Amino acid sequence: MKKLVNMEILENVSISPSVNLLSMRPLENGLLPLMQPGQFANIEIDCKDVFLRRPISICDYIPARNIVKFAVRRAGKGTEFLASSKVGSILNILLPLGNGFTLPGESGCNILLIGGGVGSAPLLLLAKWLKSLDVSFEILLGAKTADEVILKDEFDALAHVHVSTDDGSLGSQGYVHFNPVLQNGEWNQLYVCGPMPMMRAVSQLAREKNIACQVSLENKMACGMGACLCCVEDTIKGNRCTCVDGPVFDINSLKW
Repeated sequence: MKKLVNMEILENVSISPSVNLLSMRPLENGLLPLMQPGQFANIEIDCKDVFLRRPISICDYIPARNIVKFAVRRAGKGTEFLASSKVGSILNILLPLGNGFTLPGESGCNILLIGGGVGSAPLLLLAKWLKSLDVSFEILLGAKTADEVILKDEFDALAHVHVSTDDGSLGSQGYVHFNPVLQNGEWNQLYVCGPMPMMRAVSQLAREKNIACQVSLENKMACGMGACLCCVEDTIKGNRCTCVDGPVFDINSLKW
């Protein structure tokens, strides 16, 4: 169930040259609603000339401490405001929104999580979820340079991590979808979030190899509740709002 919550920033840490990790807790009494890996929040921006909330993926959720974390990449006025917010600042947040990742139906599944840039963020909660269920998986992180690989230490604590960087400064050199781990591994389930060209490339490979694949789309949004229709994605069942029917989709439902 979604909830509108005023939340206080407990911590704001720079985790790459362009990404900050914000840890927040509700001001009001009461627990946060349950959150599924892959869901997102719509955060109000108290900034001049910025009128719309910003959709940010839920990176981590710690029920025992009533804390939720967001990785925010500076991409414009709104996200710059969020990434620069001070500890103690109060933000109005609507969460959780959308539909998240779903577990594969079969046991003994070979699972690979693939994150590109800040798209790695929603995979952290998914990795924790899989770990808690004693599901075996590995992780492939991609970025332009070593400095832009985020949350590697957190992922390392959960599973074996592979890395690709465009310049070869960490891990294998080249785009993440060319990484030998993905190309040569015997995977039967992929979970992917990152830049659109990367997700399309991974999806094409998944189709060629008959690998089940779920992707988390990052279409531009406004309301987050399916009213404004600005995040529409063309699917085999017609136009669907990414904020309500996604952001996670099975690739077989997409017209890619």
